[in-house]
Amino acid sequence: MKEAVVIAEIGCNHKGDFDIAVELIKTAKEFCHADVAKFQKRNNRELLTEAQYNAPHPNPMHSYGETYGAHREFLEFDVDQHAKLKKICEEIGIEYSTSVWDLTSAKEIASINPRFLKIPSACNNHYEMLEWLCKNYKGEIHVSTGMTTKQEAADLVAFFKKHGRNKDVVMYQCTSGYPVPFEDICLLDINTMKDSFGKDVKEIGFSGHHLGISVDIAAYTLGAVYIERHFTLDRTWKGTDHSASLEPDGMRRLCRDLKAVNKALRHKEKDILDIEAVQREKLKFRK
Repeated sequence: MKEAVVIAEIGCNHKGDFDIAVELIKTAKEFCHADVAKFQKRNNRELLTEAQYNAPHPNPMHSYGETYGAHREFLEFDVDQHAKLKKICEEIGIEYSTSVWDLTSAKEIASINPRFLKIPSACNNHYEMLEWLCKNYKGEIHVSTGMTTKQEAADLVAFFKKHGRNKDVVMYQCTSGYPVPFEDICLLDINTMKDSFGKDVKEIGFSGHHLGISVDIAAYTLGAVYIERHFTLDRTWKGTDHSASLEPDGMRRLCRDLKAVNKALRHKEKDILDIEAVQREKLKFRK
């Protein structure tokens, strides 16, 4: 069983503050022992219609601006700031990555050459962006499949195969909701994805927006190698993602428990293990 790769999805939980972003990176690495610190990149004028940009935030208590566009701009780092975040990650020994929501953002993040970038569920049908990445970006392309039909997922894999990039693809089982109730997580879809796409793509992953960490352990035992969870310093902070995020101790326990499960997922090398031999001699019933 491959070791799990744990992605601390910082996203926009830095609240637009670069220093908080750095603190999140350092906490993910030094306290939690996560493998990846991941952010998000949007070009809001490209991503949103004029009406969407100028509309009020649908949940005003979580808004950082008078309009949804202003809110999104407040939370956005430019490509130079992302390059600095990537350098900080490299200096302390955690991998940097980013989800890209539009073609401009994909080009910007590709220019700083992370090992992989992510396509969020909302954009996995943005084929203009996907085609550009297939032709111009040499790293891995990770794709979430929330709010995506099975046929749309199959079409995605076929698209990457057509471009000869399918072995650079990690497909994530995902349910889009914040937070997601347990009955809507649908973990057995990991088995469906493995059966349908396991031979065609590099790996299957799991991106969760639920509470707790037990579900992530189950996802790993079902074969999801990449485990992604939103990460925050404080779940009560302003912003819509915090409530579905893990705080540092939750992320630490997730990383710890996944390592423990990795050690446990094996067969006995012999009938009586060395640790059992003494107990057998002392306790085993004798006729």
